[in-house]
Amino acid sequence: MGDYMFPLERQKKIIEILMFKKVQKLPELAEELNISIDTLRRDINLLDKQGKIKKIYGGIKLVESEFAESPMDARMVGHLEEKKMIAQKCSEYINDGDCIYLDSGSTTYQIAKYIKNKKNLTVITNSIPVVNELMNSGVELIIIGGKVRLNEQSVIAYDYLFNFSELNILKAFICASGITLEKGISDYNLEEAQTRKKIIDLSKEVYVAADHTKFGKDVTIGIASLDKIGYIITDRNIDRSFLQKFKPKRTSLIIAE
Repeated sequence: MGDYMFPLERQKKIIEILMFKKVQKLPELAEELNISIDTLRRDINLLDKQGKIKKIYGGIKLVESEFAESPMDARMVGHLEEKKMIAQKCSEYINDGDCIYLDSGSTTYQIAKYIKNKKNLTVITNSIPVVNELMNSGVELIIIGGKVRLNEQSVIAYDYLFNFSELNILKAFICASGITLEKGISDYNLEEAQTRKKIIDLSKEVYVAADHTKFGKDVTIGIASLDKIGYIITDRNIDRSFLQKFKPKRTSLIIAE
């Protein structure tokens, strides 16, 4: 490591360290990264400008993802019309007899409302709102085991509580906080991202449900490159230039009109 590393690599490393140790003093961090304090200060000033970290007396801390990612309750009502249209479009890709995964995002929650009348449908989820929504429907529900994240009303998977490889997921519906052509999809929370990565690897088809505000953003943690995503379903307010940019990609961009 050290000064010869690319600045971007170093900055990514700083964020990773802060995720595990909430606050860092500069000398300790410089030592851990094997770089000079001056180099570290340059990195820190940049990350501070980008709003990813916060300078505090004698050190730095991560800007809590709670600020970057508003709590679930707030997101449930933001861009609601777009989310409903996206959810309705997603439901057209769900057939009787499917085994699907519904992620813990506010857009995928809306999908649950449109699939109650499907026959022999199995829904695997880590979303408590999805479970509540489908509880009294004819849908077979499987909730993954783990720790409950209150802010997200989701369950973070613990491998030893769940044998993931046994799941036969035909279609996964995933949310993302950022989508770019270069980096693919990204999210704010490390634990949430790990669950998403695992599900993407296991699923035969992957659908990302994301409103137009998510495009062009690359947030804290990368989840998957576009080659792992079959479809992205978004709303009609998307910047139309993305339609051209997606043409050569194997990911289909679908607009919910």
